Amino acid sequence: MGDFNHPDICWRDNTTGHKQSRKFLECVDDNFLLQVTEEPMRRGAMLDLVLTNKEGLVGDVKLRGSLGCSDHKMVECRILRAARRAHSKLTALDFRRADFGLFGDLLGRVPWDKALEGRGAQESWLIFKGHLLQAQQRCIPTKRKSSKTTKRPPWMNKELLGKVKRKKEAYRGWKQGQVAWEEYRETV
Repeated sequence: MGDFNHPDICWRDNTTGHKQSRKFLECVDDNFLLQVTEEPMRRGAMLDLVLTNKEGLVGDVKLRGSLGCSDHKMVECRILRAARRAHSKLTALDFRRADFGLFGDLLGRVPWDKALEGRGAQESWLIFKGHLLQAQQRCIPTKRKSSKTTKRPPWMNKELLGKVKRKKEAYRGWKQGQVAWEEYRETV
């Protein structure tokens, strides 16, 4: 937010007449910024700008009276922060709460010899897969993955995280001359 003094910029059309203003406009575009001031300040020109990198972050931009003897108007705006955090939309099967007894029972009820009789490999696979997915949907609940676990693969447990940490520490020590090359390689 501030007085940028580029009166020749037309923010509606994203055009300008001067080289300096064109550079400023390109900088705003290159950094994916939005200009949210809508009312002109002085003589129809927008000089005091409110720039944001996220649509909907800044709202209620209003011009107020001058402060003291300044020929600038005060710009008042609200920063609309999101009250809720973004939740992960990734889901995973929750095998801890799965009912494997029912799962086996559902698949055991299917007369596989009749269901697959006279069918080719591809068609048999699709039939089997359909029954498997139906049983999975009924017996294995899903859960949202937390932000911690979405950043790392499911096989990365505490033990492996500890080993990766020791490897990084050994590398740092080797770079600083505190650990011998052989010791670092053994840790790796």
